[in-house]
Amino acid sequence: MSRIGKLPINIPAGVTVSVADDNTITVKGPKGELTQSVNPEIKVTVDGTVLTVSRPSDEKQTRANHGLFRSLINNMVVGVSEGYRKELELVGVGYRATNNGQLLELALGYTHPIVMLLPNEVKLETKAEKNKNPLIILESCDKQLIGQVCSKIRSFRKPEPYKGKGIRFVGEQIRRKSGKSASK
Repeated sequence: MSRIGKLPINIPAGVTVSVADDNTITVKGPKGELTQSVNPEIKVTVDGTVLTVSRPSDEKQTRANHGLFRSLINNMVVGVSEGYRKELELVGVGYRATNNGQLLELALGYTHPIVMLLPNEVKLETKAEKNKNPLIILESCDKQLIGQVCSKIRSFRKPEPYKGKGIRFVGEQIRRKSGKSASK
């Protein structure tokens, strides 16, 4: 049995999980609603406040799907009950971030500002305090979507190893290089 796949999922109060005939799972909670289609070989059962995922055979692909779909369903349950939050910081002189609703505008040292429209499922907030790096705070119930949005924002200016300038997650450690050294 898969170590991850055999773990039961506890459904918190206020969250409802429904399994349709075509193996589509819908999770509703205070933060939103998410749906996921599950491989027909994987069986999902809901008993009161516990959800279990099981598999019929020990084929390699079935074993892989067992742990995968258990993790996806668990992420959905956690997302609609607690939500996910990611914080990005802009490190560099003149780097700024402002938002107008779902429109994020970034000044990252290029000749033009970068404007990005975020999906409605992601809540956006920007902070710019004096003598601190500007912050971009993203919140959503969908873990996959918020990770994809963070990755896209980070790709505009990845942290470089010499001075550490760029967009990085709060608390992320960047491997630094020493640069040129005077050896003579």
